[in-house]
Amino acid sequence: MGVSLIFKIAAVGILVTILSQVLKHSGREEQAFLVSLAGLLLVLSWIVPYIFELFTTIQSLFSL
Repeated sequence: MGVSLIFKIAAVGILVTILSQVLKHSGREEQAFLVSLAGLLLVLSWIVPYIFELFTTIQSLFSL
């Protein structure tokens, strides 16, 4: 996992926060929720392969 992934996640977090606040203040709470959900799913799609690799490494460490 590189530093670029951390910067991508931070950028998505900042962008989602700004968009959610703008949408909430304009009275569109549903769209703000969908933007937050889309940001979460995007970040999870980036992180899931690393989590899978971690579990595989732990499994191979403790297997005989």
